[in-house]
Amino acid sequence: MSYSNGPIKRIKKELEDFNLNPPEGCLLRPKYKEDDLFNWTASIKGPKDSPYENGIFFLDIHFPSDYPFTPPRCRFTTRIYHPNINANGCITLDILTYDGWSPALTISKVLMALSDLLKEPNPEDPLVPDITLLFKTNREKFNEKAREFTRIFAC
Repeated sequence: MSYSNGPIKRIKKELEDFNLNPPEGCLLRPKYKEDDLFNWTASIKGPKDSPYENGIFFLDIHFPSDYPFTPPRCRFTTRIYHPNINANGCITLDILTYDGWSPALTISKVLMALSDLLKEPNPEDPLVPDITLLFKTNREKFNEKAREFTRIFAC
């Protein structure tokens, strides 16, 4: 696949900016090698005072050939118990949709938004109905299960 220079230039700039000022608890690097900047891997440290605290959650990030006009595809590769993240790692987050994405957003802002989503799930935009129901009806039990998944899969 042939890519124009525009997306590569933008991705390199974002990586440079990220390395100068990384969001707290986030790491980011090209997934395979330096010359493939369209596939990245990232990690997010579970936010303090959340059931994900002490966990490290990994993601695959793919930049489309028309980035930044199309959002990156992000998927958790670490299993997580969350109303907005399913067992395949798919995520419901408005800024990752075509309607919610803006070329002004960056991968740093996406990772910060994902960290915020870990701290504060959005039950109004659920992806996993049974987890969402537990989140809404029994927060203590939800937190217990989320901590257990974190301990098993993210520590």
